Amino acid sequence: MVEPILDFIEAMQEPLADISNSFSAIPKRQGGSMFRIYRDTRFGHNKKPYKENSACHFRHNGIKGAHSPGYYLHLEPDNCLVGAGIWKPENQALEQIRARIAEHPEKWQSVIDHKILIDRYGQIEGDSLKRPPRGYNQDHPHIEFLKMKSFFLMQPITQGLVLSADVLDEVVNAYQDSRPLMEFICGAMELKF
Repeated sequence: MVEPILDFIEAMQEPLADISNSFSAIPKRQGGSMFRIYRDTRFGHNKKPYKENSACHFRHNGIKGAHSPGYYLHLEPDNCLVGAGIWKPENQALEQIRARIAEHPEKWQSVIDHKILIDRYGQIEGDSLKRPPRGYNQDHPHIEFLKMKSFFLMQPITQGLVLSADVLDEVVNAYQDSRPLMEFICGAMELKF
């Protein structure tokens, strides 16, 4: 379980650098791009020591932790996903993204209307607030996006593809197709893409 994902992460180093030098593929058991394989059994009913999935996150070099912009791969029987974006960013980063959407609605519109992005992923996902965040008008044309707490794209991929020789190319293509969103998020957070 560990070695194949580490091999994949290592194989992603060069293609990821071709997409952007601001993201890294780090093939380490701890502190790298691979999510830990151990389950936290303290609070859950499932006391199995290992997770039943593998995942990796290719994070932006400018921010540490899982809440940075990045590219994602999730592997689990009958639930394999490739994605990109930012999941539950820190308050300051979230406010920066919301402010950029509000202040540059035409740039945001070009992201959500981007044909390649829509064709691959559909729409931008993420949990949302029920009400507009403080300081934002309910009538803003992008109020549904301003309510969001995460901004990410996810595409299911088949287990057959995961087990094929084409998996690396397909994941790289998916990451490339997410570029409009990733550039927007990085720009909002004043990070180099």
